[in-house]
Amino acid sequence: MKRIPTMLASVATLALSACSFGAAEGFEGVSEPLAAVTDVTPPERAPSELQVLFWSDEKRSTRFREMENWFAGKEVPASTNPRALSTGEPLPDELAHAIRKVIADTNAAGVMVHHKGAVRFEEYGLGFGRDQRWTSFSVAKSFTSTLLGAAIQDGFIANLDDPVTLYVPGLAGSAYEGVTVRQIATMTSGVAWNEDYTDPKSDVAQMNQFILEFGAEATVAQMRGLSREAPAGEKWLYKTGETNLIGLVIENAVGLSLAEYAQEKIVEPAGLADGLFWMADARGGSIGGCCLSLSLGDYTRMGVFALEGGGGSVPEGWFAEAGDSLVDFDNNPGFGYGYQWWTYPQGFGAQGIFGQSITIVPEKELVVTVVGNWSTATSFAHRATWLDITYRIAALD
Repeated sequence: MKRIPTMLASVATLALSACSFGAAEGFEGVSEPLAAVTDVTPPERAPSELQVLFWSDEKRSTRFREMENWFAGKEVPASTNPRALSTGEPLPDELAHAIRKVIADTNAAGVMVHHKGAVRFEEYGLGFGRDQRWTSFSVAKSFTSTLLGAAIQDGFIANLDDPVTLYVPGLAGSAYEGVTVRQIATMTSGVAWNEDYTDPKSDVAQMNQFILEFGAEATVAQMRGLSREAPAGEKWLYKTGETNLIGLVIENAVGLSLAEYAQEKIVEPAGLADGLFWMADARGGSIGGCCLSLSLGDYTRMGVFALEGGGGSVPEGWFAEAGDSLVDFDNNPGFGYGYQWWTYPQGFGAQGIFGQSITIVPEKELVVTVVGNWSTATSFAHRATWLDITYRIAALD
């Protein structure tokens, strides 16, 4: 794929989507759930209590570990064969001390360093613990990317260069006419989108309004109303709406919600030990761009799963391609974007607002996982600090 210089946009935030799903026309064979995946219905809440971006620090610290008590979703049971995380040699004292300082400075809730096959550092804060789960925000995008690879491996999606409209016919005649699955995976569709969370009229801020107005058809209704600002494949622009659209492509092709498909393609083969909660949209499917919850250990298991190549769930070499800099950021040399993974001077990773991340450095057999509660949704300074810590660990013998 052509590498495209572009400007680095802000990291994504919470988004909701809605659109009915089921096997797309012409796709007769669909997968079946592996085991019982249960629907979760939380207590009824006032709408004002569900405005995550405006929760106080105290509310975030409490609620980020119990999102299933606030939002509807699907609960996926743990793997029948959980992956053991063995304990390795502790990190050098000086480096461990530096990590603890960054934990305090960035309000982290948990940090795990998995290096050369073993856990070398694990620590918790904010009252969070090993047996609890924490929300992911846009880290979920990289899980959705993995399920895209799985759908290709399974033959539900024929090719990344298939048109999006093949899987979402409701977008025919819109700005997405002629846009490929690969282009939405790299966010290079050329379709205009406003991801400004301070602007109540932005596209991302209007998602809830589309849900209220269009219900199960909200995603298609919103995305088909967008205009084109550049030829497809020539401009990168971060769009949470497009990751939700990837989720719709997968669910229409496979015939399962992302949560159900993840059970077979991620939870089971990655050996996730504490189950998974994935927030639902108005269709009863899963939100592709956001909002699954895992334990710190299971985020690490996902990172190791990607590091090892995906255990046959995805095509051979999928993570090497998905985690490659398919889009280069010209104002940040060495940084870029792949298939829903951010790419760095060393390695690649998943990122979510308020301090969630999985950073993978394959050549060093390194996975650094962080969950947290930053005081602001995004912070390039905090991201840079954690990347610096990752590089210091990678430099160890």
